[in-house]
Amino acid sequence: MQDNDFEENGDHMGQDHIRYDILAQDALRGVIRKVLAEVAATGHLPGDHHFFITFLTGAPGVRLSQHLKAKYPEQMTIVVQHQFWDLKVTETGFEIGLSFSDTPEKLVIPFNAIRGFYDPSVNFELEFDVPAGEDEEAESAEITAYPLSEDDDALEDKSSEKPEGGPKGGGASVVSLDSFRKKN
Repeated sequence: MQDNDFEENGDHMGQDHIRYDILAQDALRGVIRKVLAEVAATGHLPGDHHFFITFLTGAPGVRLSQHLKAKYPEQMTIVVQHQFWDLKVTETGFEIGLSFSDTPEKLVIPFNAIRGFYDPSVNFELEFDVPAGEDEEAESAEITAYPLSEDDDALEDKSSEKPEGGPKGGGASVVSLDSFRKKN
């Protein structure tokens, strides 16, 4: 639990205000942590599971090559499916090896930098509103966790963008998570 989960307000004689939004985000990031830790322990994804993870490339603690940072200055989506290596999960984040256009890369991603997590095999999605530094409107934290319905037109789009093996037999592809988000 972080120090800012409970805030004191001087107007109420030191009364604590519970920040449920922050507590809920931490709990849902715990789901991602548990799933990735299980994959790291077994070395593979069970069944047809695979993950699209969208994160802010400029968030504190994110480490990636200058090439990827230049190509994706704000956010990027990685696909964890067939080819990945050296997956290590800690309390605060994870590191993973992925191939981009046949170039091996090591990425370090704190859980606090994650904007979205999607497992299309079971239509499970988590979204986080992560403040992007100068983004004024992202002050309040909102969390959405829902299964996508079968009639969602995004599922039809999935077949054309799904990285079935990606470049040269299974490297990671970067796709926009927007095509998988539930249309409101």
